[in-house]
Amino acid sequence: MTDVHEAPAADVERLRAAVRVLPPAAVLTHQTAAMLYGFGVVPTNELHVTVPAGTPLPQRRGVAAHGAVLPFAEVRDVLGLRCLGPARCAVDLARQLGRHDALAVLDAALRVGACTLDDLADEVARHEGLRGVRQARELVRLADPRAACRQESHLRLTLHDGLLPPPEPQLAVYDDAGRLRCRVDLGYAEERVAVLYEAETRVDQPRHNWLATRGWRMCYFTDADLYKDPYELVQTVRTALYHPH
Repeated sequence: MTDVHEAPAADVERLRAAVRVLPPAAVLTHQTAAMLYGFGVVPTNELHVTVPAGTPLPQRRGVAAHGAVLPFAEVRDVLGLRCLGPARCAVDLARQLGRHDALAVLDAALRVGACTLDDLADEVARHEGLRGVRQARELVRLADPRAACRQESHLRLTLHDGLLPPPEPQLAVYDDAGRLRCRVDLGYAEERVAVLYEAETRVDQPRHNWLATRGWRMCYFTDADLYKDPYELVQTVRTALYHPH
């Protein structure tokens, strides 16, 4: 499962119309630029723009205007729209969003190839001293392009915060002949524990049965588990890892 999509043509046309009434120095940023770059995993109804330091912030309904503290080191043309560079947008979001969504943005930026880990690390260094940079620095170290969707990033960070060993995203599982049989969202190969996110309560029964016959223990979690009772989620995985019987 993936939650990264290309920007719909209707959204691009709406943005083109909106920027015509903004200051010429304004550039698209944050969630708006992330959507254009392909890592818009945190939705927003607002148009996010950044203006250079000293430029009055535009006061328009539906526009979230940000005043730049750092100079615009990179501005790109994306589908005819001026955007701050992808690493800058990802790190700005990583500084300002909640931790779970911040990691999801960084994972997605890497997944679609908008930037590299080195790009993100360099950008974090440029943000030194700004609010939220400690969070961004921590999460850049945890970012992984193999996370397939926003919720998998959330799930991985929940396990990390629960002081469990880091699972491998999209762990490949092979049969006795060495053929790829399936992948699990998050997995511990040595312990044969699979941690799976399900948008709703359902199980891939053939995969479940095949893994179970080979000694794998499956931990299935939905949104209710992930967002309402993360402590119990962590305890379930801990039990599977250290007290399998």
